[in-house]
Amino acid sequence: MAANVNISGRHVEVTPALDQYARNKISKLNVFNKVMAVDIVLSIDNKMQKAEAKVNIAGDQKSIFAEAASEDMYKSIDELDHKLYTQVKKYHDISTDHHRGEK
Repeated sequence: MAANVNISGRHVEVTPALDQYARNKISKLNVFNKVMAVDIVLSIDNKMQKAEAKVNIAGDQKSIFAEAASEDMYKSIDELDHKLYTQVKKYHDISTDHHRGEK
């Protein structure tokens, strides 16, 4: 199941290169079959380039949120990807570990 990825910009134009770079980075989340949608907002605030994202998981009302900021938008996207992957993997591991608590 492929996640629906929406990328938008706030105070910054999302060029085709930025769009493609973000989509390629976030595509790793497709290994987790419960990821339904990823909403990414790229923005510039006070000379810091920020990337933030919200991940919707199937069957869960809460979303996973992560953000990263740096002087370079590509570096922000890299950091965001790492944070999202870590959080989604942790969520996935907890939800699929049926033997936790057994000794």
